[in-house]
Amino acid sequence: MISPSSISFLKRLLDAPAPSGFETAAARVWRSEAETFATVKIDVAGNSMAEVNPGGAVTIMLDGHIDEIGVIVQYIDDDGYVYIAPIGGWDPQVLVGQRIRFLGNDGDVLGVVGKKPIHLMKTADREQASKFTDLWVDVGAITRAEASARLSIGDPGVIDSRSMDFPNDRLVSRSIDDRIGAFIVLEALRRYAEKPGVARVVAAATTQEEIAWHGGGALVCAHSINPLVAIVVDVTFATDHPNIEKKEIGEHKMGGGPIISRGALLSPVVHNILRDTARANNIAYAVHAVGRDTSTNADAIHIAREGVATGLVSIPNRYMHSPNEMVSLIDVDNAATLIAEFCRAVTADTDFTAR
Repeated sequence: MISPSSISFLKRLLDAPAPSGFETAAARVWRSEAETFATVKIDVAGNSMAEVNPGGAVTIMLDGHIDEIGVIVQYIDDDGYVYIAPIGGWDPQVLVGQRIRFLGNDGDVLGVVGKKPIHLMKTADREQASKFTDLWVDVGAITRAEASARLSIGDPGVIDSRSMDFPNDRLVSRSIDDRIGAFIVLEALRRYAEKPGVARVVAAATTQEEIAWHGGGALVCAHSINPLVAIVVDVTFATDHPNIEKKEIGEHKMGGGPIISRGALLSPVVHNILRDTARANNIAYAVHAVGRDTSTNADAIHIAREGVATGLVSIPNRYMHSPNEMVSLIDVDNAATLIAEFCRAVTADTDFTAR
């Protein structure tokens, strides 16, 4: 099971504000923990890397992106109201009435998201979904000069919330996607370090995935690490809550184990080793079929340099891209064990070419 000290680290990691392109706060928390058992470095893209067994015969990269969706200051009007644009993929409905924590010039600045009250809306307007342009953030200022003394155009922000424990080993946070992946790769590395195999293993907390049409920090990181094989850890949609069509998405039950993806861009050799490792260690898992791109860092890593044999392990996540994403710590624990054992299963003779 995950130790109390690791749970404490996880909550610090989840609570750190770190939207895409502004990941410094969370990356510092991650590196501080990694330095207790691994060799750590950082690159100009903001990626953090922790290495174990540097002389190993095979290099394995473990990737979990550390950024989260957020907002950015777009405009401040004469009355001090702040208008925002999205960082990453938002449903604007979830922002209505929320508190925002901006990373301001001289520290954090809190604001509340405002919208015209329902009492003042015309009937037709009540039935329309909110857009970003319908919203503003009130930081308590009464003039542009007062707001601008604390905030600048381009300052990022996140929803102001903290992680919470729920019954049945469940954890809630705004930044599960994908701070939980950054946690899992480091926890897997910690477990691998206790009994290393022949592989050099580098866990990476990578940046900019939520805006990563260009490959984000993961592509930069993969070129730097130069792995033969990579395991990407991200979240996927839990399908055990109302209004989900399993025929379209698959069956991914929260608490039912990590999800091993199988599909067009993923290595069949890596998939088979992950599956066999799960079975050998009595780890419950499910398989997710992916016919095209995965919408994760696997899409960039698998074509880095001469090509990287890439696998994808996902955690079932409820309420993705909302202030209250939810995962099972049982799935998190099992994913870390699966990946650590995968790393031990790889030898110098493992052939990652599908023949």
